[in-house]
Amino acid sequence: MRQLTLAVDRSDTALLTLDDTLGVTYVNAGFTRLFGYTLAQMQGKRPSQVLAGPHTDPDTLRGLSEQAAGWQQSRADLLLYRHDGQPLWTSVITNPVSDVPGAPSESVSVITDITHAKMHEVLHTHVLDAIVREQPLTDVMAMICVELERVAPALRASVLSVDHDSRLHTLAAPSLPPEYAQEIDGLRIGAGVGVCGTAAWRGRPVSVSNIRTDPLFKDFPYFAERYGLQAAWSSPIKSSGGRVLGTFAIYYGEAREPDPWHIKLADICLHLCALALEREHTRARVHQLAFYDALTSLPNRMMFNARAEQLLVNAESQHTPIAVLFLDVDRFKRVNETQGHAAGDGLLRDIAQRLGENLGLGDLVGRQAGDEFVLALPNCGAEQAGGIAERLLGAIAAPSVVGHMTLHPSASIGVAIFPEDGRDINTLLRHADLAMHRAKIEGGGSFRFFSADMNRLAQERVALETALREALRRDQLQLHYQPQVLSHPPHPLYGVEVLLRWEHPQLGPISPARFVPLAEESGLIGDLCRWVLRNALRQLADWRARGVAIPRMAVNLSASNFEDPQLLDELLRLLQHHGLSPSDVTLEMTESVMLSPQPRVLDNIAAMQAAGLALSLDDFGTGYSSLSHLHRLPINELKLDMSFVRDLEHSMSARALTNSVLRIGESLRKHVVAEGVETERQRRLLAGLGCEVLQGFLFSKPLPAAELERWLAEREGE
Repeated sequence: MRQLTLAVDRSDTALLTLDDTLGVTYVNAGFTRLFGYTLAQMQGKRPSQVLAGPHTDPDTLRGLSEQAAGWQQSRADLLLYRHDGQPLWTSVITNPVSDVPGAPSESVSVITDITHAKMHEVLHTHVLDAIVREQPLTDVMAMICVELERVAPALRASVLSVDHDSRLHTLAAPSLPPEYAQEIDGLRIGAGVGVCGTAAWRGRPVSVSNIRTDPLFKDFPYFAERYGLQAAWSSPIKSSGGRVLGTFAIYYGEAREPDPWHIKLADICLHLCALALEREHTRARVHQLAFYDALTSLPNRMMFNARAEQLLVNAESQHTPIAVLFLDVDRFKRVNETQGHAAGDGLLRDIAQRLGENLGLGDLVGRQAGDEFVLALPNCGAEQAGGIAERLLGAIAAPSVVGHMTLHPSASIGVAIFPEDGRDINTLLRHADLAMHRAKIEGGGSFRFFSADMNRLAQERVALETALREALRRDQLQLHYQPQVLSHPPHPLYGVEVLLRWEHPQLGPISPARFVPLAEESGLIGDLCRWVLRNALRQLADWRARGVAIPRMAVNLSASNFEDPQLLDELLRLLQHHGLSPSDVTLEMTESVMLSPQPRVLDNIAAMQAAGLALSLDDFGTGYSSLSHLHRLPINELKLDMSFVRDLEHSMSARALTNSVLRIGESLRKHVVAEGVETERQRRLLAGLGCEVLQGFLFSKPLPAAELERWLAEREGE
């Protein structure tokens, strides 16, 4: 009860209970914070008696009361008032509560402040939609006033424009008499011309708490009597360049200072009014935004494609070639991650400028997306396109000074030629993109021409990705298990490594070296990882239940898996579901994990280790291994790559390097597992060097679960 009370009272939502007469019996602290009333002030009273105000909708209030009196659930948006008179838009939900089924005895009401949501819904969604649909200016301005008054019924609003002769004209004043517009129209702005004329003249907001006595209205004494206006606040509507375009004003029916909430609403309206008043300019800006890239001012994908298609039509009629280039900045993601997005944006602007400086007048360049640029070069064949690509690569490679940093960019370019490589721009871009990816795979900083083989490989990749999705959906993948044994006879079982296999019905066995990178690129790696963990842990639990002695299980994870903040929680839930311990599982990572710039990767690894999961560094010694990297990661185990083991028998260097790895593991108190052990001599050499755990075909190839059980049974029978 104490915890429940704390939770209820610390909530920002107002909670109250009502008896069978709809009188208040309880309010939480959130109610007091929201409305300013204590339980003592509310006890026994109906909420509407206290919270309703001059602009609370009586029909909505009546409907809520009737539903509550009939013990029905009710829900409505309602304008209510705080103790200090501040209006709040709220969502009110009331539910009957019954100790005995079918016999409710009290109700619980939940009241949530939705003022901000109302502001967004009404003053942004509706009005912006009207502006986008290009409704007439006066209609948009009237909508702004009407919607503001609907959110804040105590107000009356007006929008005036200021012409080039500095005269005021009424655009909208829906709640004021027509005579108001007649009085305003033609007035020249200046000091003492009411709140609107003065605000436009001063260029800043003006507030009048009493129109009857304020000197700004000395020439307009009839405003108070004729229109019932007692107080006002007005602000100039300015263009993006700072020019005063008009004024927005709110009026009160009583003498008072403007409410801060109303000022906030008016500020939103000011922005919307500025957008509407600059409509002609905005239309030009919309065209710019629709067809040009905001960062580089280059044509965007839509504009580039439209212009390029026209170039292709001309080239078709003139029988001339066109070269289409697809350019991607190398390692751009690393720039954003290490230097920040401002540096990345600056680099893209520099590259866009360099591209423009190195192209002819008839050439077309656009920004496709992100760090991708596309070019269409009329009357340009393959040989000329190669020279231009070389020139562009050289221009891009020049140092780029961004802020206080000097970057050394490079790019990969793919080239497709019209009409040989395609007769429409989408095909040409797709083929140039394929060629660009080939250049990137081969190291970047170069260009490649499209070939039919690339297209075939790309189509095969799409088909393989589709097949992999289907295999995941239909549970068509398999797990094999390769034993890991201690190095000295009789080689007790240390554990098993889980290895993923895929036997396609038509294509046959597909190597993980092929489909795992595909899963990474296509975003399937998370689903693939979860499939492996789910099925591997189910199998381990089954073995334990049947007394099959499997001490531990090692599972490979990709670098991106370690970026998943949900992975650890899901893994722990699976372990708990199957009655397994975290110590039963070792997670294997590649050395690329150590190079990840993402802070959450190291955080996830630390959390995994803290949860009791062992961590193993796979293929140790082949990549970027260093003691400084090992120091960063809480690794429990190193896996000596099979390339060292393969050369042990005939290479002193391999033995020396293997010995070094083993001594590193020994000094850091980490287990070392040698992979790829295939001969008895390799086993003896590794055992002699002090390697604890061995894995390889000498002992067993990876086996399906049933065959692994037979392998274990045969060992026990020896």
